[in-house]
Amino acid sequence: MIPAMDESPHAFDEAARQGLYRAIFSRRDVRAQFKPDPVPDEVLARLLRAAHHAPSVGYMQPWSFLLIRDRGVRSRVKELFDRANAEARAMFEDERGAAYARLKLEGILDSPLNLCITCDPERAGKVVIGRTHIPEMDEYSTVCAVMNLWLAARAEGLGVGWVSILDPQALKTVLGIPERVIPVAYLCLGSVTHFLDKPELETAGWRQRLALDGLVHLDRWGAEGPDDLLPLLRGEIRHQTSSS
Repeated sequence: MIPAMDESPHAFDEAARQGLYRAIFSRRDVRAQFKPDPVPDEVLARLLRAAHHAPSVGYMQPWSFLLIRDRGVRSRVKELFDRANAEARAMFEDERGAAYARLKLEGILDSPLNLCITCDPERAGKVVIGRTHIPEMDEYSTVCAVMNLWLAARAEGLGVGWVSILDPQALKTVLGIPERVIPVAYLCLGSVTHFLDKPELETAGWRQRLALDGLVHLDRWGAEGPDDLLPLLRGEIRHQTSSS
């Protein structure tokens, strides 16, 4: 065992740390486990506040949150998904296409609430601190808001599913989103019967989680990670916290 280093005075206590890591490691992309129960307004408000406190480059806060409860609107979005999903299935051949067809990839009508998180690239003006050389930073910032909401939802016991098999322009038409605004994430949100132990695509054999030690490089692309870090990444050594 590696002895614990002195903790930062700014570190969360052990219970809070474990809660955060539990949310991270048990978060799932939910498609088939939704219950019809409505999301309480006080819970939804907490999730939206968490999303609104995401980091944003230049403090631009480019996100907006479009709540979609109307079943008629959600049915129109479901039609968009069905069309795009048929196109996507055709891109996979032979057994892969058959395996794709067996996957449930959305919960648009199963969940009680859909949420479209958008990005307005003009909100902070034409020139934004931190976006001068990477123009996509406003969209990256919006993705941070998505992740904040997703982890907060997991902590509240709610499931979230990201529906990415949609034509963005068609989605903008259905939802009345202005031309300049980018629909970054279309989410399904609600209570669930259970959370899967592993990601659904891993359980289905579609893909497996990659080994972390092969994804970490030191100083230059392709160089192996630090020798003292690699065993920790492989799980060969468990770090001993001060409370253990």
